[in-house]
Amino acid sequence: MITASTDFNVSLDNITFTSSVQIPAASANNDATVYVRFSPITLGAATGTLTLANADTTDTVIALEGNGAPVRHNYVAFNEQALGYGGGFNQSEAQTFTLHSDLTNIAQIKMYVQIDCPSSGCDDWDRFANIKVKDQITGDWYEIGRYITPYWTGTQQLDRGLEFDVTDFKSLLTGATELRIYIENWTSKADLITVDFDYIEGTPDYPYYAVSEVLGYHVNSIDGVPYGVAHSFDLDKQVVIPANAESTHLRTVISGWGHATPNDAGGRPCAEWCYRTHDIKIDGSNTFSHYLGPLGCAANPVNNQNPGNWTQDRAGWCPGMAVPTRIDDLGASMGGSIFTFEYDFEDWVNDGANGSAYYATSTYVVVKSNSVITAPVIID
Repeated sequence: MITASTDFNVSLDNITFTSSVQIPAASANNDATVYVRFSPITLGAATGTLTLANADTTDTVIALEGNGAPVRHNYVAFNEQALGYGGGFNQSEAQTFTLHSDLTNIAQIKMYVQIDCPSSGCDDWDRFANIKVKDQITGDWYEIGRYITPYWTGTQQLDRGLEFDVTDFKSLLTGATELRIYIENWTSKADLITVDFDYIEGTPDYPYYAVSEVLGYHVNSIDGVPYGVAHSFDLDKQVVIPANAESTHLRTVISGWGHATPNDAGGRPCAEWCYRTHDIKIDGSNTFSHYLGPLGCAANPVNNQNPGNWTQDRAGWCPGMAVPTRIDDLGASMGGSIFTFEYDFEDWVNDGANGSAYYATSTYVVVKSNSVITAPVIID
């Protein structure tokens, strides 16, 4: 008798697996192949045993081990979609895809963006790029991931490309879903973009999510908020949280562009290079801070970007990397509340001697609940 402990099963034909199998006496002295399958009921590392028992001999016990990983449902959206400018290419592409329909047991959604190069080679420069999903109710495009392309190459050094956690947008990433990809590429050396999603099974923190856009200045690098000059961009909002919200947080992506002066120490112009701390004010008080400082660009695993200037630290982003997502938790007690929101940029004055500076900025408010929940209301 061959018996497997909990989390493991055995088979003699590699088809039918049970907790134990019996080798017939007539063939007991012949060679036999025994198949062992790991069938965990929990995630993480597990150990067990395989016991070979015979009434005429001492039992033989073999140690088993395995690592339980969650079930992933993979959906490929864009597949080597060329993005460029001129030569028959466009900087953006929008399509509708059918994504996972049942989210009841989906704990996390990961998005992967892989950049490949055509035979002519990838674009020479580091470009602003993002992925958006369309809110079918409002018609607005929500930025679910932003990255800066690498110089001269793709992201082939990464098994699956750049990784983004997009669970916050799960209420929009289900069934028929309209997605848009964009690269601010001004050359006919197109990048080939593949986007795919993993829907990872598990117990969700809350079964119901909803999301609304607070700030949406993310069309391109210079669509952002002008920095160091007077402007008419609306950075003050009023946010109404649904009464049944049990968890509320803000999700912000921000990256600077431009070489405006005066330079910071070390010759760092704004807003690509100047390190800054910007604040989110809730009800008029500084509540969260976003430091746009060095990320260690020289340690980027996409390290074949020569002769591009990729190793030098920018302010909060690097060529060939995802722009960081900044999560600010408002806690569990926001249900039914109304608060004011302001994105407050650190004081600095552009002297106008070397062009403009911009901060492409997107902020979303995400609510979760154990009951069906509507999206927060944003009032200008």
